[in-house]
Amino acid sequence: MTTTELTGLQFLRLASTQTGAPAHIGSLIGLRIDKLEYGYVTMGLDTRPEFANPLGTLHGGICATLLDAAMGCAVHTTLEAGVGFGTLDLTVNYIRPVAVDGVRLTATAHTIHQGGKTATAEGRIHDPQGRIVAHGTTTCIIHR
Repeated sequence: MTTTELTGLQFLRLASTQTGAPAHIGSLIGLRIDKLEYGYVTMGLDTRPEFANPLGTLHGGICATLLDAAMGCAVHTTLEAGVGFGTLDLTVNYIRPVAVDGVRLTATAHTIHQGGKTATAEGRIHDPQGRIVAHGTTTCIIHR
């Protein structure tokens, strides 16, 4: 079976067992998929000093990337075989600063709507104490 014959959920399950992370960006920043279900994803990463902004806390782009990956994967799990997607819009709201000394961040995301041409999802990032670090929404275009 080729990857174009797999549903989005099947593809992500296969990819996560082979690499432990979605696509190539995942290996770059250490993303790990914890849970994959239809329309729902949990993934995370551990912060590290290279992720710091000039103030010494986590750069917002790391949270944006984590949310984009989690929400995009949540959408991907709802797609039929041979169907792709791309991010049209990404909105991120930052709630609190995060240290870059190995803090485990966990993102949860779920699909809100999956239509013929677009899909939407929302996600949240929590720190180990369960506090929301950032949250966001996305709109994706469906490529049939």
